[in-house]
Amino acid sequence: MTLPARRGGVFRICLTIILTIIVSSCGPGTDRGAVAVAIIGDGDGDDLFQSGVRLSTAAQHLRGSTNEGLVGLDPAGQVVPAIAERWIVTDDGLSYIFRLRNSNWPDGEAITAAEARILLEDTIRRLDGTSLGLDLAKITEIRAMTGRVVELRLSGPMPDFLRLLAQPELGFVNQGNGAGPMVMSGDEESVQARLRALPPQERGLPAREDWAEVSRGVTVQALPGRAAVDAFANGEVDVLMGGTIATFPMAQLGPLSRGTVQVDPTLGVFGLMVRRESGVLSDAALREALSMAIDRSELIQPFGLGGWQASQWLVPQELFSPAQYPQGRWGGQSIEDRRNIATRRIAQWAAQSDEEPTVRVGLPDGPGSDLLFEELSNAWQAIGVTSVRAGLGEGADLELHDRLARYSSPRWFLNQFNCSLEMGLCSAEADALIQESLTLKDPEAKLSLLVDAHALLTQEEVFIPLGAPVRWSLVRGGVNGYQANQWGLHPLFPLSQPTT
Repeated sequence: MTLPARRGGVFRICLTIILTIIVSSCGPGTDRGAVAVAIIGDGDGDDLFQSGVRLSTAAQHLRGSTNEGLVGLDPAGQVVPAIAERWIVTDDGLSYIFRLRNSNWPDGEAITAAEARILLEDTIRRLDGTSLGLDLAKITEIRAMTGRVVELRLSGPMPDFLRLLAQPELGFVNQGNGAGPMVMSGDEESVQARLRALPPQERGLPAREDWAEVSRGVTVQALPGRAAVDAFANGEVDVLMGGTIATFPMAQLGPLSRGTVQVDPTLGVFGLMVRRESGVLSDAALREALSMAIDRSELIQPFGLGGWQASQWLVPQELFSPAQYPQGRWGGQSIEDRRNIATRRIAQWAAQSDEEPTVRVGLPDGPGSDLLFEELSNAWQAIGVTSVRAGLGEGADLELHDRLARYSSPRWFLNQFNCSLEMGLCSAEADALIQESLTLKDPEAKLSLLVDAHALLTQEEVFIPLGAPVRWSLVRGGVNGYQANQWGLHPLFPLSQPTT
């Protein structure tokens, strides 16, 4: 019997609902067993078990669960106590004084302020040469005041300092053992981490008698994008994290996926770093031409991703208060007018140099990168520039720079282009202004220096900004302790916790 179109549609909807209910009653997330987490990475285990201070997304999440620092982040991305149970900030904003909770290392030895000072100083030393090291440059002194009190002094006020201290790289580790809320087990051959939440009394907190019954274990593994999505679709994992623009098209699951796509409202840099100052990138006006030619309002359309924030500036306009420049860079010119200007610049350069205007673009593998390259290629073809696709680290002229902000200050964004990082084009003059701002107490004077540094980097066209980074997760119904947030870090410990 053939159903009428309307009745057939209702039948299919009802059947989908029934099957979804049946299927969603299965899977690892419906009992008191371990919560299975997959984080998109290379999948060879190195992504997850990295040591040192340069961590992948997977390693950041694992480190944050086993190695707490003075403070941490909750599921919403808010700063919460960790090794420090409380703190005070002096009125001038130059001193942060932390009182450590009564907690121990895994071997039973008490964690002291003297150890916290040594560990922080060692971490800061090892972070030298990284953007996070630049972010921490305001720390001038770390003092152990008593057995459980440690003070950090700054060269100038930094309202987001606590958020910076909450980064996973600043977690404490002593003789290879962390002091986090979870302990990891697993053999050396395993590519999966098995985590167990420590009882409250082992973390210096009041005991809970029913802890063994209500807490859950968490397993974590790093998988390539397609394998991670397939594992989620097949019910093998409860939470998939670490999705980027490169893998976003993989998130388009069917009605029986038993999960929800969660997109973080991110803050960070997403655009093209100028790696080679040659050819069609040899002059700032030519680099600006490439930037002008991109219709950012249309760039994300093939992804079907609503709410994405495009940007034509290195630092989002709203981070400067009061606003220092308009939302758009080119005076409200239409995309057609901008492309006409860009076309003339490229044609003039090609005639004078007798070179073909070609640019090699380095992007990660993935269907999202394919879509992004097609959009960029079409935009630049419209102004007479040929685009060639390359992989990351393959000597491209432009390379995708996709990083989440550690804190919401213009200084974080400007630090991404510091010459010491050797990431691409930079401005030593801008770096000097940022360095000078570190010791200023007057917020208006500091703002002025950061605005000037931003203007210099924009004038040199060291970067082609596109907008906010894309970060997405898949979360199965019934999983507690996950929340989309601005920072793209999703602590694993809350996934193990009861809701009551």
